[in-house]
Amino acid sequence: MSTDEKANEVSAEAADQEPITPSSETDDSGHGTEGGAGGPIILFFILGLIASLVVGWVIFPKLLYSQKKQPVDFNHALHNEEVEDGCDSCHFFREDGTYSGVPTLAQCIDCHEEVNGEDPEEAKFVNEYVAKDREVPWLIYSRQPQNVYFSHVAHVKMGKMDCETCHGPIGESESLRVYQENRISGYSIDIWGKNIAGIKRNSWDRMKMDDCSECHVRENVNQNSVQTLRGGCFVCHH
Repeated sequence: MSTDEKANEVSAEAADQEPITPSSETDDSGHGTEGGAGGPIILFFILGLIASLVVGWVIFPKLLYSQKKQPVDFNHALHNEEVEDGCDSCHFFREDGTYSGVPTLAQCIDCHEEVNGEDPEEAKFVNEYVAKDREVPWLIYSRQPQNVYFSHVAHVKMGKMDCETCHGPIGESESLRVYQENRISGYSIDIWGKNIAGIKRNSWDRMKMDDCSECHVRENVNQNSVQTLRGGCFVCHH
C-alpha cells in the first residue's frame, strides 16, 4: 500500500470517529428554527399589553372612585310639577347676588312639615331631618376645589346661560344618581369627567378649566376676561 493510500485511509477513519455536534435544524425555507422562542415572547408581550390596558382603562377607574348614595333620594321631576317657578323656586339668587345652590332645611319645611304620601324617602326625610331639625348632608356633584371661584350671577344673569349647560337635564330626573368620589382628591367624578381619558360628549360631562376657557372663547366673552383667563389665575382662583 502506498503512502498516499495509507494517508487517505487514516483520514477516513478519523472522519468516522469525529463526534457529531448538534446543528440547528432548518425548515423548508432554509432558515434555522433555533430562534423559535420568538413566537411565545411576542404572544406574551401582546397579552401583557392587553392586560395593562384593561387594568388601566377599566379596572383602575372603578377602583379610583368610591360610590356613595345620597342621604335622601330626590325627585326633581315631581317637584318641578308642584312648584311655581321651576328650578328658581329652590335654587335662587339672594338680594346681594349670591346664589342659593343647595336648598336649606328651612326652604323645605313649609311643604314637608309632615310626611306627604307613602314614599319611604319622604318619610325618611321628615323623620330623620325635619323632625330633628338637621340639615341634610347632600353630596354635591359639582363642588369645585376651595381655591376655585365660580359666579353664578355672572353666568346665569349676565351670560344668560341655562342651568342645563353645566348641570345637564337634572330637572327631569326622578331619582338622584350615585355619587362617585375620587379616593385621592375627594372630588366628584363630575369634575374630571366620567371618561378616564377626559373625553366629553356633552357640555355637562365635566367641569375642568379647559371647558371654561373653551366656552369663553366660543361665546366671544370680553377679550380682557379671556386674556386674563388664559394668562392669569386670579379671575377664577383666589
